[in-house]
Amino acid sequence: MRRWPIGLGLWFLVLATAEGACLVAVWRFFVRSRHGQLLDTVALAGNWIGQNRIEGIVDAALNTVSVVSLVGATATIGFIALIRRRAAVALGAIVLIAGATVTTQVLKRLIERPQLGVDVERAAAGNSLPSGHATVAAAVVVALVLVLPARVRGVVAVIGAAAAALVGVATLSAGWHRPSDVAAAFLVVGVWANIAGLFILVAQRTHGAVVYGMTNKYAVAVLGLAGLVLLAGAAIAMKLTDQVLTTPTDDLSRNRLLTAYGGGALGIAGTASLVVGAVLLTAHRVVPQAVPPPVHSARSGGIPEEVKDGPAETP
Repeated sequence: MRRWPIGLGLWFLVLATAEGACLVAVWRFFVRSRHGQLLDTVALAGNWIGQNRIEGIVDAALNTVSVVSLVGATATIGFIALIRRRAAVALGAIVLIAGATVTTQVLKRLIERPQLGVDVERAAAGNSLPSGHATVAAAVVVALVLVLPARVRGVVAVIGAAAAALVGVATLSAGWHRPSDVAAAFLVVGVWANIAGLFILVAQRTHGAVVYGMTNKYAVAVLGLAGLVLLAGAAIAMKLTDQVLTTPTDDLSRNRLLTAYGGGALGIAGTASLVVGAVLLTAHRVVPQAVPPPVHSARSGGIPEEVKDGPAETP
């Protein structure tokens, strides 16, 4: 029977708590305070810049996310895990996608956006945090990272983080969501990724001995470094936007609006990189390589021989 990976379990609990705390901080600042609402509004107001040039990309990104595509993606992810004989991972991936999606919809209805005299034209729309489209995109990416073989996991994680960020920025460009809505969605997925990780660890404890697979350390480094750089750029853009918050949005220059919009996009991409990178960091220990049953030796009178070397990753 597999030993309890106590350190890894504690890591999931700590990371889930940290991401949950970040989610609360995003809500309190960008939804509950006038300062945060102003920053979000200025960033959203810049979405018209260059909109004609990227309209096709935006539409394509948003049209890929629907109830039908979510069901299809979930079924595909479960199928991949099952053909690789990873029943616990299949269930964990489904828990992740369902939990994140339901949580987003519940939060969207429970959270109230106070009217603080900011963005009066959209006041009637109410709360939009977290983004449902961004949640679905990120949840599918993280689930894929868990179910795919280790040899392709790193590449898929980097491409997937970029794809999730693209969907998030697309909702901003289309005027559907503010930057904080998307960041909150990614954090919801991050919390559920840790819950799914704990679920898989407990379920796989009955699977016997395991061998750890590839660490994908280069992909983790790329995602981690990219996330930190992107969030640093977003922080600089927010600082520059702070200087013009007393100016009506309609009176701001194109460059000021572009800075705010770009900062929002950087924040979205940075959050996606760090959330996916955190999952990839421990994926090889959550989904280890399988070890075959002990081999019976005729010379030992049928006593099982200890398997010392694990096999290659099951495709």
